[in-house]
Amino acid sequence: MERWQDLEVIERLVREARTVAVVGLSDDPARPSFGVARYLVRAGLSVFPVNPELTSWQGLRAYPSVSALPSPVDIVDVFRRPEHVPAIAREAVTLGAGALWLQLGVLSPEGATVASEGGLDVVMDRCLAVEHREVVGWS
Repeated sequence: MERWQDLEVIERLVREARTVAVVGLSDDPARPSFGVARYLVRAGLSVFPVNPELTSWQGLRAYPSVSALPSPVDIVDVFRRPEHVPAIAREAVTLGAGALWLQLGVLSPEGATVASEGGLDVVMDRCLAVEHREVVGWS
């Protein structure tokens, strides 16, 4: 798993990313995906909510899947169970995303391999908001 936690990759992604698709974003403020997405928006990133159960989130249009996004994003940030990750990774590769980021506890070597072989940077089992705060210093 250390392969998917390269600090140079994490720092570059956090510094350079401007667009993030948050897959599995919940409209429940108690869920981690809500807090991370809210942080990313407040930090100035463009967030694309991905959840087939939502039409919008906090005033942003929501999309049913990664493949439904209107354009490539810098990071596909995944809050789904590991068994869903390989399919999400394939969609991210097809979309032309820059990276697949699997949140804390989302462990999918298969999905990471699909994304990596498709040319994406991969981060697994790290929190994008925590890493952004540490690297950029935004709070």
